Amino acid sequence: MHGIELGRPVDVLLHPTQPQALGVDVLCGDGRHRFLPLSAATAGADELAASSPLVLLDLRDDSFYRLEARALSELRGAPVEGSSSLLDVVLGPGWAIVELVLEDGERARRVPLDGIVLPQRRVRSR
Repeated sequence: MHGIELGRPVDVLLHPTQPQALGVDVLCGDGRHRFLPLSAATAGADELAASSPLVLLDLRDDSFYRLEARALSELRGAPVEGSSSLLDVVLGPGWAIVELVLEDGERARRVPLDGIVLPQRRVRSR
């Protein structure tokens, strides 16, 4: 914000049912994770600018965004479109997912989202 680094993005949180990013998990200088809604951010060449530090919401394990949103880190490696697995997403205007980066063995390829269903949240074993 105004050239002051509030934290570093560590994950992208996706809408639970729509192909769209909701916000970013930001690891702040105090070691806490906070949610930056993308509606309150502006993307620059090498930064996400927040309109105010007050838009950063506490991101506890029981927070709405942790429980309802899909973290991109949890979806990476999930099967998509046959033998491919999800590597990354490409965001377009309005933070909509416009392409998927899929991995086929050693090769990565970008494909339009057209008709491809994003994987659901992967269940982690404890």
